[in-house]
Amino acid sequence: MSKLHIKKGDTVKVIAGDDRGKEGRVLSVEASKNRAIVEGVNIITKATKPNAQHPQGGLIKKEAPINMSNLALLDPKSGKPTRIGFRKNDEGKTVRYSKKSGQEIK
Repeated sequence: MSKLHIKKGDTVKVIAGDDRGKEGRVLSVEASKNRAIVEGVNIITKATKPNAQHPQGGLIKKEAPINMSNLALLDPKSGKPTRIGFRKNDEGKTVRYSKKSGQEIK
């Protein structure tokens, strides 16, 4: 399996699909399925029975996973979508960097 370009906590923009143009923070990543859950994106309505979290039950809106190919990381400098590269830093650790600005991504 290859290295993932998007990690939990990153700010991303949706570049394809029904939610195209929306931005949000990555809440979780499913590496095996190549999917991520992004805050406020790909909202689904799910019917649930009453339980401890939702004593009333009913319809609950929540984020569904979205394919990573439909997401682009936002450049920390310009705030625009960018591609990601990997390179070694001064200490010899592999870090992600923005191809647009060349800036390292934390």
